[in-house]
Amino acid sequence: MAISKIQDAGVSLTGAALPAGSVLQVVQAVSTLSFSTSSTTYTATGHTASITPSSATSKVLVVYGGNWCIQAANTQVDVTARSNQGATNLGLGTFYSATASGFTCATLGFTFLDSPATTSSLTYTIHAKEAGLSGTVNTGTEAKTLTLMEIAA
Repeated sequence: MAISKIQDAGVSLTGAALPAGSVLQVVQAVSTLSFSTSSTTYTATGHTASITPSSATSKVLVVYGGNWCIQAANTQVDVTARSNQGATNLGLGTFYSATASGFTCATLGFTFLDSPATTSSLTYTIHAKEAGLSGTVNTGTEAKTLTLMEIAA
């Protein structure tokens, strides 16, 4: 839910009166879905979050963090977000191991400031791929977070 008006003791402040850079709303989706792929093309992981900007000039700050594992040497995981506005990758988190034996895991994340220019509902989805020579990348059931913040322009 976006805050569009704050009123106290006769003083009223609307979202339009907030200075540029103000956080207008925050949405967070926590996922415990497991995901595994050996695909070298980005694949949707099922982790999504949605936000509806209150102004077409607003920005959306996309923040992701999660634990990812790789199996096999010379394996790399690339994780990104995409919105329902298109297939453009928004941000990139990457983890590579030249000597992985069994599973090697690391926390990775990224932050990206999107300029969607809309007041329509936006759904951001996390995508991942195996970007090394071969192997499998996966995430277990540990909590992964996708946070969306509407920022006043």
